[in-house]
Amino acid sequence: MKMRRRDHEMSREFAEKILDECEWAVIAMLNAEGNPHCIPITIAREGDAIYFHSGKRGEKVECMRANPKICLTCVGYSNRPEHMFTAEFESAVVHGTVSEVTDEAEKTHAMRLICQRHTPQHMQEFEHTMAKQGAITLVWKLAIEDIAGKHQRFGPNGKELPSDLAAK
Repeated sequence: MKMRRRDHEMSREFAEKILDECEWAVIAMLNAEGNPHCIPITIAREGDAIYFHSGKRGEKVECMRANPKICLTCVGYSNRPEHMFTAEFESAVVHGTVSEVTDEAEKTHAMRLICQRHTPQHMQEFEHTMAKQGAITLVWKLAIEDIAGKHQRFGPNGKELPSDLAAK
């Protein structure tokens, strides 16, 4: 992925950390007519795969079936410094191909990852909920083909901190 502001570019490890810690992400895709659609989702990453879920029907499902190439973005830290006309942020952008997870063991594993990440306090209900909702839930796997991390942060002196790649 070509980044215009190379001085804000961060490492792959930084981008993966943002993916692993963000509260939610947004996926952008095209429908069968070529019109854009984007929607927020909750995710869990394992290696080069990002998992998320959906219902069996809806515009998101139709879009991914029509065109499995999608873009996912998420924001980690963000701040608007009180005395500066700018914003601090950390973000990650992923491009890849999405596919429906049809193997039941992988589907259950992916849902466990998602639930452990987003609702760990309710894991005692996981088996019961999967038994009840699993058949009406689709799980999707985004294969990471390209990933980029970006940040803009300022030190206590108000000067912009260098990115981990710009500093090298």
